[in-house]
Amino acid sequence: MPRPYTHLSLEERRHLAKWRDAGMPVSEIAERLGRDPSTLHREIRRNTYRDEELPELNGYHAVNAQAMYEGRRAIHRKLVRHAEVRDAVLDRLKA
Repeated sequence: MPRPYTHLSLEERRHLAKWRDAGMPVSEIAERLGRDPSTLHREIRRNTYRDEELPELNGYHAVNAQAMYEGRRAIHRKLVRHAEVRDAVLDRLKA
């Protein structure tokens, strides 16, 4: 039975960023982290920081990647997006 997919932690993202800056190949990083290389390629593609005005800041940064990941996750949380729904749920829980 295959292992279930788990999202990268902030610590894993820090290792990924540090080793990428050092020029280590993604396949070696994947081996060290115990991840599939395609998972890391996908992570880098999704969470690379891009700025048109300051291109020298472009790249993969662990803290920015974590924030982008958390932002995407929050989009799907109804209680985070809709304050009126959250308030109604809290009122019912208190009652």
